[in-house]
Amino acid sequence: MADRPNIIFIITDQQRFDTIAELGFPHMETPHLDRLVREGTTLTNCHVTAASCAPSRASLFTGYYPHTTGVLKNADLWQHSWIESLNESGYRCVNIGKMHTYPYHTPLGFHERYVVENKDRYLEERYYFDEWDKALRARGLVKQQREQYRTREDYQEALGAFLWELPEDLHSDMFVGEMAKWWIDSYPQTEPLFLQIGFPGPHPPYDPTPEYAEKYLDKELPLLEVTQEELDNQPAAFKELRQHNNEIDHDSVVLDLNPTEEQRHRQRAYYLANVTMIDHKVGEILESLERKGYLENSVVIFTSDHGDCLTDHGHSQKWTMYDIITRMPTIVWSPGRFEAGRRYDGLCSQFDLGPMILELAGITPPEDMEAESLLPVLEGKDAPEREFVFAEQAKDGILTGTEFITMVRSRDWKLVHFLGEDDGQLFDLNADPDEVVNLWNSDDPGHVSKKRKLLDALREWRMESQLKTKDLFAQHR
Repeated sequence: MADRPNIIFIITDQQRFDTIAELGFPHMETPHLDRLVREGTTLTNCHVTAASCAPSRASLFTGYYPHTTGVLKNADLWQHSWIESLNESGYRCVNIGKMHTYPYHTPLGFHERYVVENKDRYLEERYYFDEWDKALRARGLVKQQREQYRTREDYQEALGAFLWELPEDLHSDMFVGEMAKWWIDSYPQTEPLFLQIGFPGPHPPYDPTPEYAEKYLDKELPLLEVTQEELDNQPAAFKELRQHNNEIDHDSVVLDLNPTEEQRHRQRAYYLANVTMIDHKVGEILESLERKGYLENSVVIFTSDHGDCLTDHGHSQKWTMYDIITRMPTIVWSPGRFEAGRRYDGLCSQFDLGPMILELAGITPPEDMEAESLLPVLEGKDAPEREFVFAEQAKDGILTGTEFITMVRSRDWKLVHFLGEDDGQLFDLNADPDEVVNLWNSDDPGHVSKKRKLLDALREWRMESQLKTKDLFAQHR
């Protein structure tokens, strides 16, 4: 048992890839995540399997695609995971912060859960009082939330960016970080530890404290130009999504259909400031782990569940399939176990972390698991990369203009398919890395050929998935 590593799994919510200075984004202030990059292995081409919280997380923590788990949107039932196998094998399994199970308090294999959920929740268990709610109540305070923000004169133009005006230690990400430190410092180390720490940010409302926000308001920040030509060539479902997010304020965000540079800059500054707040707590968590002796034999994993458009491509939040939504910052840090400062650019899926974690714990993953372990990659072995990665998103209360979206991406091309519809998206990622020129309707023979190949790949993938997981389906008849 002593040889089995502690596994510390840190997951943020809605954090884009371009938010860590050491990965080539010098406008960021992320010294502790930079350390993990310098001393660990970064998977620079790692993609989630779903474009919203619960489907992405359920896939990550089961090793199956969303269409297999049946968790296709937020508030779909999700009650089991491979954490149960860690528990049964002798790991102490603890969750502090967000997991986004449904119901929220589902054990999922954890011995202990200290649940902190969305900052601004309306859909699932609206009146569930989590650890953060209880702490605010104990201090006689009311959480900043949608009802309050709606009374502001600037609400329609703020794009979800509001300063945190309550005590700093009660900000959701500061609170989760402090609770993680408290648990690490308090619990006696008796068995190998699986500790999942889920930060609610930088998911909106974009609510940094004034001190952190000020640093980014003074910076020049990269903003992707949005042209009318790009908007006109988007699929009908995405045009409806824009209109929907303009009319309904999900997570305290009203999408301005034509925001000014000043609006966009302020939103981006607040979002990035929230990332720096999380980075600060990650550093303190690492200090606590080191002080208590955990880091002598640990694997620390850092990632997020999906990204955020932040008005790039004219969109709010997620639900689309651009790389700023699907490509995740993913770092595996374990000095002496995995190579330091390595960047692995091979195409991989984020849920491939699941079987890797099981193998690190000495557990053989199920044969029908659709995820493929990344452990050979991390150990520097000659392992083939994925030819394609896939992501899915079902119709929900926000994505109302289509029944189902599927994305297939190779290293060089991406196709986005809308079930039962004639339009879609096709991008040449070499010529158009920002994904602004939609080639779906191009009559260029080369584009037509690529489109056909990617559609074929989608068909083969779904059939292979059905065959591989047939016994899993049979168990639930």
